[in-house]
This record gives sequence, structure tokens and C-alpha cells, in this order.
Amino acid sequence: MTTNPEPAAAANTAAGLATDLADYYARRAAEYDAIYRKPERQADLRVMEAALPACFSGRRVLEIACGTAWWTLHGARDAKRWLATDLNDETLAVARSKPLPASVELRTMDAFTFDGLGAEGFDAAFAGHWWSHLPRAQLPDWLDLLHAHLEPGARVVMLDNCYVEGSSTPIARRDAEGNTWQQRRLADGSTHEVLKNFPTEAEARAALGGRAQRVRWTGHAHYWVLDYTLS
Repeated sequence: MTTNPEPAAAANTAAGLATDLADYYARRAAEYDAIYRKPERQADLRVMEAALPACFSGRRVLEIACGTAWWTLHGARDAKRWLATDLNDETLAVARSKPLPASVELRTMDAFTFDGLGAEGFDAAFAGHWWSHLPRAQLPDWLDLLHAHLEPGARVVMLDNCYVEGSSTPIARRDAEGNTWQQRRLADGSTHEVLKNFPTEAEARAALGGRAQRVRWTGHAHYWVLDYTLS
């Protein structure tokens, strides 16, 4: 997020986070998929990749912060339509180089604001590794914003990382709101402070509140999956 290890004053604002994350992931685009080659994570990845297509079979899906489309490639296999969105041209360029299913459309969009999405209707949504980048205090409002673009009864699937000592980047600090931050170093030598939260099942269910039904949490060794139906 910043080459200065000290957090920026605007770090906890939506605008500040969007700018910092955009810079970080633009710089990281070429090396992003290396995280999926960690040996200890392979078993979890194969299980999740295999399970995703059935979640979205025949559905019109909005994907938030698709990055390099690692999960798009798997989840969109049987979808009727899949709109994969991301803020960065750099990550979308990597996504376009992959053999994505014919149902996939890639589009630039800010995941904090959904600007430019319009009134398109979706009966499903997916986000991989996005929940963890949302400040805890802003999460309920962001969920309301997402759900406003979905039809009643839409299926939503989120997946993200568990914190695993020795595999995850160490937590550098915890702020007054309980958010946790990591210091990440990229191949270009830059250092970035990145918001990365690791919710428990209880915290995730509490954040959903009455917005969801048929909530299911699946915990893996290195990842978690949250699957629910919009009330």
C-alpha cells in the first residue's frame, strides 16, 4: 500500500484503501498467481476449485475483485453469465490471457463503490480474497451495497485465507478497530502495508446478521468458504 512502513493517515477510509490497494495489486499483478503455488495449500485449492462450478451452474454471477481471474476460471465453468470485475488494468490484463469460459465478461469496477455497474441484475455473487481487505467497521455497509445489486434469493459465495503461522505473512499490527495489517514486499523491492483481516466463523455470521439465510461456513486448513442465500 505504501513504500513507507508507517500507515498513511487516510488508510482506514474507503478512498484511501481503494487507492492503496490499487497501487499494491497493480505492482503485484505479474507475480500474483505465485501465491497459489505454495505446496502446503494445494490440497485445499483442489477441493475448492472442484466445488465452485456447482454453486453457480446456470446463474448470472457478479464477481468482485477478480484479480488475475484464478477463481473465475473455475467458478464460471457452468454459469449462464459471469461478470468479473476489478479496478486494475494490470490484473485484468493477466486475466485476459487465460482460457476463460465463454460466459465471462471482464470489466473495470471499483469494488468499494460499484461505480459503473448500473442496474444489471444478478442472481449470484462471488468474491475470492476480498472480505479480508474490508475494514471491520465498513463491512455491514459494504454487504448492503453488494446485496442491492442482487436479486432476492441470490446465492453468494465468499472465500478467503485463514491465518496459518509459517504460511501466512505475519501480522504487523492491529489497529484500534481490530483490523490487522501485514507488511508485504514485492519483487520490485517496494514494501506495502496491507489490510488483511482473518475473521472467525462467528464474526462472519455476525456481520451477515439478518441479511442471509442458509448460511454455511466451510473451514479448510488454509482457507474458509462462506456460502449463503440472500434473504
